[in-house]
Amino acid sequence: MFKTLRQDMRAPFGRDPAVRNLLEVVLCYPGFHALAIYRISHWLWIRGFKLPGRFISHIGRFLSGIEIHPGATIGRGFFIDHGMGVVIGETSEIGDDVTLYHGVTLGGTTWNQGKRHPTLADNVVVGAGAKILGPVVVGKGALVGSNAVVVKDVAPGTTVVGIPARAVDSGAQKRDSFFAAYGVSSADMPDPVSKALTSVLEHIDDLESRLSRIEDPADPDNTRDSRPPREGPELAGDDGSARDAQRAADP
Repeated sequence: MFKTLRQDMRAPFGRDPAVRNLLEVVLCYPGFHALAIYRISHWLWIRGFKLPGRFISHIGRFLSGIEIHPGATIGRGFFIDHGMGVVIGETSEIGDDVTLYHGVTLGGTTWNQGKRHPTLADNVVVGAGAKILGPVVVGKGALVGSNAVVVKDVAPGTTVVGIPARAVDSGAQKRDSFFAAYGVSSADMPDPVSKALTSVLEHIDDLESRLSRIEDPADPDNTRDSRPPREGPELAGDDGSARDAQRAADP
């Protein structure tokens, strides 16, 4: 447990440019305080001391504003930046070197016992205010943008944003840096909703252009083939002689 705490203590380095030294982490980082208390409560929980573990967890919540259930499983190098309002449910599983920002919820969506909270693989980053709900799996190296609501599995290396969360980056492009703060993989990350709306507007504009050409074929701006419609036998003559001849020929 103490070896893991030492790794947790060093987790902010490389992920928070404001950190200066280890003493500052120990004294001034609520995420580390909550995690240290969690390590103790989890140690009691897995050994059958459920109530003491839960009570110590409650003290940690009161002191740090971060709620971590003692039944959750958390790997090494876990970092909670800012921290206030983070909630991690009982059956949550978190891998190594995972980063959460303030306001993140790893919640359950069912009353049933058993696995009901998310699983976060190694090197996942979850932005501020994001909600990951249900027994979903967020793959290794995935990024969850701020305020996203994740209700389905996220593939490894994928960036997801929005409500519900949608993939905007498959991870094929190399990121600007090793660590993507707040789950933002690049400054020009596309908005999937805006992209869909733009596509719809372009399609509507194309339909309006086609309709205007049909309504006014003499328009000089009409680039479409504007040949007159082919005349049928009944339109061959204005006086109807062709139609009368056809009727006379019928027995």
